[in-house]
Amino acid sequence: MAGGLVKYRHLSRDSAHRRALLRNLVTSLIEHESISTTWHKAKEAQRMAEKMISLGKKNTEASRRQALKYLFRPHELLPKLFGPLRERYAERPGGYTRVLRIEPIKEDQAASAILELVDGPRDMRFALTAKTIAEVRRKGHEINDMTAANIAKVTKFRQNADEELEEMVGRFERLADDQDEEVQVVKKKRVYPENERSR
Repeated sequence: MAGGLVKYRHLSRDSAHRRALLRNLVTSLIEHESISTTWHKAKEAQRMAEKMISLGKKNTEASRRQALKYLFRPHELLPKLFGPLRERYAERPGGYTRVLRIEPIKEDQAASAILELVDGPRDMRFALTAKTIAEVRRKGHEINDMTAANIAKVTKFRQNADEELEEMVGRFERLADDQDEEVQVVKKKRVYPENERSR
């Protein structure tokens, strides 16, 4: 029956290829803490990554054996999963990952996204909130309700959140004082090369 209830995205692959793809994405996510891929792959990998971190939080022999089945290179990444990541998310009841849409990377204009672990060193929302606070302070305005809500979100479960936020705000303020000399200008990448005109 066409259009029926689908429990997961098949990603135009058979089950073995799909499972290998998701295992590879989750392994890369645990290793690098932030990866960019297509939006659909990121949403499916997010499901598996949440389960892996839940296994790490249980910290039992059974959960270690189960994590061995999911990860490529488990002997390199199991200490990280059952060590720093377990301690980072000990108080957080869920929502260990975040998917952020970005402009298309591939030439076929497929919807792209960043899949990242929250409360980590590469947390995008934490950095954007710190940048917003630095802009508000520089202009002499008051922090509005939305920025206050974002501050509460990014500092709720993070350890030493206030100190890290102040440090990052100070870094953005120093960059603004230096007239952005050290900031690299991000150039928009052309997805399709510009062809020379024939006439």
